[in-house]
Amino acid sequence: MLYFLRRLGQAFLVVFIVSLIAFQLGTLIGDPVTAVLGLDATSAARADLREALRLDDPYVVRYARFVADAVQGDFGMSYRAQRPVADVIAERIPATAELAITALIVSLGIGIPLGVVAAIWRESWWASLLMTGSIVGVSLPTFVVGILMIFAFSVTLGWLPSYGRGATVSVGGWETGLLTASGLTALIMPAVSLAVSQVALVARLVRAEMLEVLRMDFIRFARARGLRDRVVHFRHALRNTLLPIITVSGIQIGYLVAFAVVVEQVFQWPGLGTMFLSALTESDIPVITAFLVLIACLFATINLVVDLLYALADPRVRLSRG
Repeated sequence: MLYFLRRLGQAFLVVFIVSLIAFQLGTLIGDPVTAVLGLDATSAARADLREALRLDDPYVVRYARFVADAVQGDFGMSYRAQRPVADVIAERIPATAELAITALIVSLGIGIPLGVVAAIWRESWWASLLMTGSIVGVSLPTFVVGILMIFAFSVTLGWLPSYGRGATVSVGGWETGLLTASGLTALIMPAVSLAVSQVALVARLVRAEMLEVLRMDFIRFARARGLRDRVVHFRHALRNTLLPIITVSGIQIGYLVAFAVVVEQVFQWPGLGTMFLSALTESDIPVITAFLVLIACLFATINLVVDLLYALADPRVRLSRG
């Protein structure tokens, strides 16, 4: 419990620091009055808007008001959409969440078996080929992978749509494209583009951990007991690589959400990434600030959950100690 409270306090500290930085960046990006009224607005109109937005209040007062409202889920009004920021973000979350989760499933579902195979048959030529391919996968920028896939599967072959999310249906207020044919086909290329580098990373990590575990004494004892190779490899060796896999999976979720900006821009995917880029170009400060705080909360929550999952994966981890 003490460990949990300590980690929770650290998570709150991280979110506080990021919110402070995000709020400060919001004051530096541009003039919200100009963003709302434009350059041709009169001095009187500009003064009235500054008073309505309470931009002339002291910095500490404005930040305290921002924190008090943010705790209640109120990030103000979007200058561009003239709607609550929370509503604007809520509309974009399903698209980014489905993209990130699909990419995570692809990266783990392909990367873990590849890493295990490359470790077990490490002397084979195709295991070396897999590792060489993983270096290429890590090195290729995400947007390059996306552009190549568009050229191959949309322009040349015409199999998949090059942009958009496809048709969506509402399930309990959640707009999903996973239940429509066009939504599923539209998801394939963005998810794979986002997952390529992560597949390579997971495969290399799993291979390295598996090779380390296979050298340990308990693996020799398991072989000496006459256990089959399949049992030794997948029940004993793979199980002892769970800690780094949990760590990478947790980091991946935050990475996939935060860095989906590039993929969403390439494929014009209507998620948080395209929203954030539009807000940057239009100096929509409330949206920018809310996005940064949301990502900070996501990373802090994931790191906290990963730390707690250590105890489930490895009983030697004691939550009562730092």
